[in-house]
Amino acid sequence: MATVAQRLETLRSGALENVARLDADTAWAAFMRRDRSWDGRVLGAVKTTGIYCKPSCPARRPKRDNVVFYASSKEARAAGYRPCMRCKPDEVGRDRNAIAKAIELIDRAEEVPNLSELAATVGYAPHHFQRIFKRDLGVSPAAYARALRNRRAETALKANGRVTDAVYDAGYQSPSGFYSDAKERLGMTPSAWRDGGRGETISWTHFDSPLGEMFIAATSKGICRLTFDDSEQSLRRLFPNATILEDAGGLKELVEGALHAIEQPLAAHHLPIDVAGTAFQEAVWRELRKIPAGETRSYAEIAAAIGAPNAVRAVGSANGDNHVVVLIPCHRVIRSDGSLGGYGGGLDRKRKLLAAEGHAIAEPELPLVD
Repeated sequence: MATVAQRLETLRSGALENVARLDADTAWAAFMRRDRSWDGRVLGAVKTTGIYCKPSCPARRPKRDNVVFYASSKEARAAGYRPCMRCKPDEVGRDRNAIAKAIELIDRAEEVPNLSELAATVGYAPHHFQRIFKRDLGVSPAAYARALRNRRAETALKANGRVTDAVYDAGYQSPSGFYSDAKERLGMTPSAWRDGGRGETISWTHFDSPLGEMFIAATSKGICRLTFDDSEQSLRRLFPNATILEDAGGLKELVEGALHAIEQPLAAHHLPIDVAGTAFQEAVWRELRKIPAGETRSYAEIAAAIGAPNAVRAVGSANGDNHVVVLIPCHRVIRSDGSLGGYGGGLDRKRKLLAAEGHAIAEPELPLVD
């Protein structure tokens, strides 16, 4: 059986996406504003004193050139630095132990413990524990518990094919709780998860747009795929046992709505979508949908907005896993230096989408080379 530490590491690296290191400029910015939410995420070591501190340390800030950053006390110590006696950066480890214990409690509990019970068990005030849990894992304890139950339900559905059995095997107290969660996260009907979309019907077609040919597919709930340079084969890989049909005209309104969203991005759009991902991915996608047309956010800003400021790289991965472009506007996310970053549909399309919203991107000039 995995240890608590292994459970926490598995969660961080897989189930709810990787927690990646911050770049040095972003880490320095956290130190300059003494941001407590980043304590335990990064350490700043001062070359001239041989001491490392956490971001919220009240000590006077050294010169930027004298500071290097580490992800852990172990790394800082290995490099020859010692902990600051004023901010005591190693005590942040207490938070991580509490989170690991809480994860174990949630994993073992037959019923999901409420926040007050969970916090009391690990020795924290509820509001403080909620903050540090979300800071480290990117989701609240309740969201983690829901994601865990959903994963168990999906596994049970695939294993035995019986929805009622899967409901109780996953830890739900009644079918109503499962169906409520499924409506919010699973997208398709619960039984479709037992075998690669079996029982679900998905229609697809191609259409021309100002951005070139696009591929659209939809279930009865809404658009589940809106992409560039795509094909029916991608749907079959995602849902190998679903009934997948070329559209015979039923997608006309959704196609027209998608075109309208591309051609008039400043207008309001309310097209239904049917997507699901990990709790972390869904948190990122929800935040993307909050970005107003004509505005952009950096990957670091999105990470901070979902309560996981150190998960910049994971935010980029969630962006890349977005299968409903334009409607989930991953094109509005750019790098901290103002450059475009990446885009699955190609940077030319990203420029066009942003230009249509009145936001021109000036790429940094490259140095001249003799």
